[in-house]
Amino acid sequence: MPTTLSDRNGLVNRQIPEMQLSDGSPSSLTAPPPPAPLHLTPEGRAQHRFAVQGNAIITGGTGTLALAGARALLEHGLTGLALLDRDAESAADAVEGLARDFPAARILVKQVDVTRADEVARAVGEVSGVLGSVDMLVCYAGVVGCVHALDMKPEEWRRTMDINATGAFICAQAVAREMVGQGRGGSIVFISSISAHRVNYPQPQSAYNVSKAALLHLKNCLAAEWARYGIRVNSISPGYMDTILNEGAGLESARKIWAERNPMGRMGVPAELTGPLVLLCSRAGSFVNGADLVVDGGAVVF
Repeated sequence: MPTTLSDRNGLVNRQIPEMQLSDGSPSSLTAPPPPAPLHLTPEGRAQHRFAVQGNAIITGGTGTLALAGARALLEHGLTGLALLDRDAESAADAVEGLARDFPAARILVKQVDVTRADEVARAVGEVSGVLGSVDMLVCYAGVVGCVHALDMKPEEWRRTMDINATGAFICAQAVAREMVGQGRGGSIVFISSISAHRVNYPQPQSAYNVSKAALLHLKNCLAAEWARYGIRVNSISPGYMDTILNEGAGLESARKIWAERNPMGRMGVPAELTGPLVLLCSRAGSFVNGADLVVDGGAVVF
């Protein structure tokens, strides 16, 4: 609250910054994409539609879902890939497999803490220098914890928010700055969750749910602000996925509940997230901006 006349005058006379929207003209960075070349066969047109061009940074890049996404982007034409993770050595075999299967692609792995803006900015600059550009960012980095709200320590709440929400913003900002300098736009994809849309059952995880809900609105804000630079910002909200994080005897009861409360009667598998990711990173998603793709077998309909 203003405490002096000077403070009040400064408040009532201030001017707030205003976002600018693109005019969509042919000279803008949001112009319609050119049509597919006429000489292409039907198969060629299909490949052209879902072609992924350029280089991508994937955070949380050594996780199961991230590696599945990386492989799909490479299959669709990605030429350069940088996997950023705090535990960069944990998926050495998987990364070697990508390098073996896609020998023409340049693949980098960097140890980065997404909550450290200095580390992220340095890594983005280094990736751009080696690969030549950064054209896509996919934010998988995140943590989850199941704690009753009455028992949760503030430090645990802050850690979850810092990694899942603030970390995504730090990475998006660093990559967007690079994209603006490049002058040809790009695609940013946040990995949110059905936990952003409704309360989980049976596990209590309020910090995780709120952090993922924050990503949805962050996506909206950045999609509005950065469209004029040709940067599309979208998100994917997976349902329960059958990965090592959801395995073990202690989770048998929860897994049964998750499956029974899903119209399709099961959890998803990592490959089922790759199609939406390719859509958002390819020509096929050129007019998709500010969207959230829910990939959950219909769990959120209840």
